[in-house]
Amino acid sequence: MGQSKIRPVVLAGGSGVRLWPLSREAVPKQLLPLVSERSLLQQTLLRVASDQFLPPIIVCNDQYRFLISEQVREAGIEGAEIVLEPVARNSAAAAAVGALISERSDPTALVLLLPSDHVIRDVAGFRSSVAVAAGGANADHLMTFGVAPMHAATEYGYIRIGDKLEHAEGCMRVAKFVEKPDHAKAEQLLAQGGHVWNSGMFMFRPQVLLAELKAFEPKIMAATQEAVDKAQRDLGFLRLDKGALAQSPNISIDYAVMERTARAAICPLASDWSDLGSWSAIWEALPQDDNDNAISGDVVVQDARGCLVRSDARLTAVVGLEDVIVVTTDDAVLVVAKDRAQDVRKVVDQLKAKDRKEARENTVTHRPWGKYQSIDEGVRHQVKLITVNPGASLSLQLHHHRSEHWIVVSGTGKVTRGDEVFHLYENQSTFIPVGVKHRLENQGRIPLQLIEVQTGGYLGEDDIVRFDDRYGRTPAK
Repeated sequence: MGQSKIRPVVLAGGSGVRLWPLSREAVPKQLLPLVSERSLLQQTLLRVASDQFLPPIIVCNDQYRFLISEQVREAGIEGAEIVLEPVARNSAAAAAVGALISERSDPTALVLLLPSDHVIRDVAGFRSSVAVAAGGANADHLMTFGVAPMHAATEYGYIRIGDKLEHAEGCMRVAKFVEKPDHAKAEQLLAQGGHVWNSGMFMFRPQVLLAELKAFEPKIMAATQEAVDKAQRDLGFLRLDKGALAQSPNISIDYAVMERTARAAICPLASDWSDLGSWSAIWEALPQDDNDNAISGDVVVQDARGCLVRSDARLTAVVGLEDVIVVTTDDAVLVVAKDRAQDVRKVVDQLKAKDRKEARENTVTHRPWGKYQSIDEGVRHQVKLITVNPGASLSLQLHHHRSEHWIVVSGTGKVTRGDEVFHLYENQSTFIPVGVKHRLENQGRIPLQLIEVQTGGYLGEDDIVRFDDRYGRTPAK
């Protein structure tokens, strides 16, 4: 039998609230460069970029589509299918969608289901484990990848190892899935042996997963089947049908299938692994100095030990601290004891209860044409640094409540203002009055950067009337 073709299905949902203030709803952790220059999503995609794998299917929230598309392009990934979920329905529905689309493309290919927020540095070890697991998957087992426990972790689920699997060397049947334990239970599992961490990665023939879903969760199967059948092409993305997908129960693949099936089996993962579920996990994943400090950004440390200090904004100085996490962004500072890093989500819960935008948004907002960063904001003014990508264009639009001043910092912009069309060069500026149709385009080869000063009685992003937009954001006629 020849080597199986493997289709990676990458799940790019999730918010990563325990990594606030870097990870927020607007840009969750899988889209951030946390332990290298590339985002976790990009690292995941590059891990499966070889002749061993077919082009990936990426299942993601609709709101991240342009940011994910840009990251796929930057990573040099070709042939990726980006599937948009108009409503989040957890990993069981996403797995079903990936399996359905993969089966239609190539019914003989195995599916490798991967979260997009893991760190695995030993790529060769990971790929060798995938090759081993393929034997079990081809024999109609639903394969998981088990991680040898390093300590009594409470943030991971555990799997009790069962009998040897005949169809894949070194693999075992699943005896039992164990919920995330408290510390005493985790210590007991570690001492007892015979347990592995559940990595949340899976491998299977799509037909087997879909048959098990139909048996255990027919509502998920029916909803995802209809959502895929009614999916529409949208600017190169595949958008699932919202009404159909909304009918799917909101549960994980573990609850829906893996904990109930008789086909579950374990392949030991022959590589390092971390799901970066907290700042303490990131400290462990980063290189450290002689005092066990992990430092990045504009940081000064004096007489500190065992700390993670990261600044993505202003100078951050730490003196005389031990086992502490300090993270600085341009609108928030987090200081937390390393052994309390899991409790950062409680801070986010407080911010959400107070409807603080810091729980949801970063100061940098991504758009299909580029991005903007909020620099200053007052009652009747707002200042932004706008970056327009080469070849990109903002919509033809107007505002009812604000005027705008544009000052070009670098690059060249083509401006439409009412009936006028002209170019703006570095150090040049223009004024857009209230109620005047306008558009900004970058027809050059380098990013266009400009300072925008908005003035008026209302400065909300919803004060935009679009007349023409290449990204499909104009109202349906």
